[in-house]
Amino acid sequence: MLNGKGEQFRISTQTSEIILKAAAEYNYFPNRIARGLRLEKTETIGLIVPDIANQFFSSMAKTIEIESRKNGYSIFLCDSLDNISTEKELLNLLAARKVDGIILAPVGTGSDHINEFSKNGIPVVIIDRYLPDTKIPYITTDNYLGACQAMEHILAMGHRVVACIQGLNGISANEDRVRGYKDTLNNNSIAVDNSLIVGDDFGEETGYVQAKLLMKRNNPPTAIFALSNLISLGAMRAISESGLKIPDDISLVSFDDQPYSALLASPMTTVEQEKDEIAVRAVNILLERITGAKDERVIEKIMIKPKLIIRKSVREM
Repeated sequence: MLNGKGEQFRISTQTSEIILKAAAEYNYFPNRIARGLRLEKTETIGLIVPDIANQFFSSMAKTIEIESRKNGYSIFLCDSLDNISTEKELLNLLAARKVDGIILAPVGTGSDHINEFSKNGIPVVIIDRYLPDTKIPYITTDNYLGACQAMEHILAMGHRVVACIQGLNGISANEDRVRGYKDTLNNNSIAVDNSLIVGDDFGEETGYVQAKLLMKRNNPPTAIFALSNLISLGAMRAISESGLKIPDDISLVSFDDQPYSALLASPMTTVEQEKDEIAVRAVNILLERITGAKDERVIEKIMIKPKLIIRKSVREM
C-alpha cells in the first residue's frame, strides 16, 4: 500500500486513502531496512572518492547521487582521504551495510584488495582511472588523448621547453597523460628532457613546490603542463609569489577544467573531462549489474573523449 502498489494488489481506492491518511497523521514511514532484508535488496549504492573537497570528485558525486535517485536508489558517500587503508575499510563498511553495488574512484597503485573484494558478489564499477589487471568494469577519460591535445596546442604556440608536473607514478591516469606529453614532443621532433618531468603527487603542494623549482632552473621552461587541477592551482600560487605573470612570463595549461578556470586574470586553457557523462554512465552500468540486465561476463572498458578548452593562459612565442 505505502509503496504505491495498492491497485496492483486490488486494494480499493477508499481503503488506500484511509491508510495513507492514517500514516500521515502518525508520521509513519516504511522500514526500509526490514524491507531490504525481505527483498535481499537495500536500494542503496556506495560511492567512494579520494577527496570530496576536490571539485572534480564533488561534481561527479553530485551527478551520481541525482542519477541514482532517479532510479530509486540512495547513496552512501565515503571519502577515502586518498589513503588505501581507509579505502579498504570503507569497502568492508559498505559491504556490512548491504549496499547493492559500489562506484569506486580508487587510490594508490595496488588493486589486489579490489580484486579480492569483487569476489563477494557486490557489483563494483571503477571511475576516474582503470586497473589493467582486474576484471572490473571501468569508465574514465581518454587521458592520453587529452594530454596530446594540450601539448599540440602548447607546441603550436611556439613553445619548445615545456615542463610536465605529474601526479602519482603508477596510476593509469598519470601514466597515460605523461605518455601523451612525451609522444607529442617526439612526434614534433622535440627531444624529451626527463628532468622537465617532475612531481609525484596530484596535490596542490606538488604544483607549488615543483613550479618554484622549475622557475629557478638555468634554462626555465616557457610553459608548464599541470596534470591535475590541484597541481595547476599550486603552480599558479608559485608563479604569483615569484612576481611572474601568466602568460606573459610563463604559460600554463591544466588537465581538468574548473568553475574558476574561465574567471582568472588570464583565463586558463584546460583539458575538460566529461564528468557528468562519466558519472551517469557509471550509475547505469552498475544498475545493469545489480538488476542482472547485463551479463556480468561482459566487462565494460570505456574511455570518454576529453575536450581542450583554449583560453588565454598560453602566450604565442
